[in-house]
Amino acid sequence: METQSNVASNGEIQQQQQQTQPLTSADTTKERIKREASWPFVLFYIHLNILGLYGIFIMFTNASFLTILFTFALTFLGILGATAGAHRLWAHQTYTASTSLRVFLMLCQTIAGQGPIYRWVQTHRLHHQKFRQEVDPFYSARGFMAAQVNAQIMSYTREQQQLLSQVDMSDIEQDKVVMFQKKYYWVLYFFLHVLLPINAPLEYWGDSIAAATFVAFSLRYLIVLNVCWLINSAHFIWGLDKNFKPSDSNSVFFITKSYWPQYHYLLPNDYQSGEFGDYGSDFVTAMIRVFAALDMATDLRTISSVAVRKGLTTAVETGRPIVECIQEHATEEMNEMPKNNFLNRDRFM
Repeated sequence: METQSNVASNGEIQQQQQQTQPLTSADTTKERIKREASWPFVLFYIHLNILGLYGIFIMFTNASFLTILFTFALTFLGILGATAGAHRLWAHQTYTASTSLRVFLMLCQTIAGQGPIYRWVQTHRLHHQKFRQEVDPFYSARGFMAAQVNAQIMSYTREQQQLLSQVDMSDIEQDKVVMFQKKYYWVLYFFLHVLLPINAPLEYWGDSIAAATFVAFSLRYLIVLNVCWLINSAHFIWGLDKNFKPSDSNSVFFITKSYWPQYHYLLPNDYQSGEFGDYGSDFVTAMIRVFAALDMATDLRTISSVAVRKGLTTAVETGRPIVECIQEHATEEMNEMPKNNFLNRDRFM
């Protein structure tokens, strides 16, 4: 009996020691980066997917051609506002836009319904600063679904909130268009993102409430959100990884992988870097060139292969950081280029 009681007491002592054992560094890191689900966003995303998928059925059975055309037009404008506006113009300063163009892109970005430009730029810049690290708000160190979906419905940790507050936003705070949108965002959101797509089909060409609600609003919003979320997760789809083997996936039959996404994270201030794995051949780049031809966009920043080679040579010879050397030669090259260099891509790109 005495032996059994000693064994029992020893077991209790071991259990208490295990419970009071200090956390390891791995446990501490896991606890530090753990994010809680934001249930309002979770429920909203579930409902939006259901209503958006139902909108596909309504589009083919009940919606008029004008509503479908109107939906695609708003979808295009929303994606343009997020890519050419929030991403390439405001987040990375790849070109300079006139006031009228900034107002237009601000309205387009509001139609996208992704929150104020100020907040979008702030989180995207943190994404670049912490790329492939666990504190990245868009889970770039994990997988595609984590970056595309999970990151959007999870609240930020205390550390991420602190890192966001440290992001340099001085250039954005000097932009009156962005600060105006930040101040009146929810008013603009209601009229441009909610009221416009629902009211226009009802008021101007007499379409049904179902077509206006489920096609022009829900389906459009679902498409725009998922396409714009790809800005922060597309590197998982189109980016080449050193560990990637074509035999591991059948995606090589319909997806062309390259190092362009990695180039963007290395040198983000090139206006030709596409959001979806391409370079210089996407519709957003084409639209920026159109804006430039109309004198609405100037100082289109790009980096030629010649500048990259010179930068690499300088980095090897001097031991300076590669990115710094490439940027230096790119700046010298841009100063020597004519203002309309974007019209002659074969010669100047």
